[in-house]
Amino acid sequence: MKFLMNIIVVILLISMFSGCTETELTNEEDSGDGESIIFYYPPVDLSKVVFIEPMGSMIGNHVTPIDHQYYMALDHMLQDAAQIIVDVYSPASGNVTQIQHMSSLPGDDSIQIDDYRIVIEHTSTISSIYIHLDTLSEKIAAVAPPPGEYASISVGVQAGEIIGYYKGTIDYNVVDEDIVLTGFVNPDSYQVEPWKIHTPDPFDYFDATIKSQLIEKCLRTAEPEGGKIDYDIDGRLIGSWFKENTNGYAGLAQDNYWVGHLSVVYNSIDPEHIIVSLGSYNNQARQFGVKSNSPDPADVSVATGQILYELVDYDYYDGDMRWDRESLVKGLKLRNSDFVQGVVLFQLIEDRKLKVEIFPDTTAAGVGTFTENAMIYVR
Repeated sequence: MKFLMNIIVVILLISMFSGCTETELTNEEDSGDGESIIFYYPPVDLSKVVFIEPMGSMIGNHVTPIDHQYYMALDHMLQDAAQIIVDVYSPASGNVTQIQHMSSLPGDDSIQIDDYRIVIEHTSTISSIYIHLDTLSEKIAAVAPPPGEYASISVGVQAGEIIGYYKGTIDYNVVDEDIVLTGFVNPDSYQVEPWKIHTPDPFDYFDATIKSQLIEKCLRTAEPEGGKIDYDIDGRLIGSWFKENTNGYAGLAQDNYWVGHLSVVYNSIDPEHIIVSLGSYNNQARQFGVKSNSPDPADVSVATGQILYELVDYDYYDGDMRWDRESLVKGLKLRNSDFVQGVVLFQLIEDRKLKVEIFPDTTAAGVGTFTENAMIYVR
């Protein structure tokens, strides 16, 4: 279940992408201790991309940091944003090994769609994953499964080959099984999505020219520029947590697996800003800023005892101007609202056991200590 954004944004009319010749397509190198690869093509036609949203965003049901980037290619100058059709490339040679044909979005009101998730294996350990291709190339479409179904296939593709097209936004990430992210203190919690712990900054896999173009389009300016999803520090509040006895990231039911999720991490675009992301706040998944933006969750330990965060809405600003969410702006900063939406109490009772209680629609003045409604979360 992945996030599909339906907004209209400005297209930059300056092309950031130039192709490579066939002589430039030697993209595999022997590192001596395993396979490595360099991508000489971007994942999409960057001339039609307004901005890249980095990995690590949290929105709605995506309660923990999102393990892919979003490539926004929308244009408010056109009355019909659907006119913008973006080529999707294989960044290096490989084999398309998986196709999922999605035909509806989850939820109470089914929304019919026609899009695809595909996996390209570039080496035995390094893959590209795309979600929300609207159309597949003729070669790949010939072996695609019917709507609502999944297929394992093997279709060879070349570096720079067009594998499909999209309108609006597409998800992209790289999986490298030789890398295990260190910011997941209990990788077993993510067995339902085993690639998650092997999801580094995608930008690091592109040659210097393409990487610089990707960084220039990305909203995030802090390193790693492509985003970060693993924030756990053992014995500290920071990171992602799961309600006890709810099966980790998998949850208890596919249609609301996120209900038992909780993250206290930094914003993906402005990492100086703390975000509290809750799987169930008044029976809805919500994200909040923290009034006063402190204490830093990386400093909260068992020894700290009980802490209280007042929860507030927030928005992005370009200087004194609220970001229009339609244009590329570097150096965006978050600002918290003054109005307190609620309160959450935290207390680390063990290094990997967290006591939590949420008090909606109140302020710090209306909250004392934990009640019988407190819950336990674990890594």
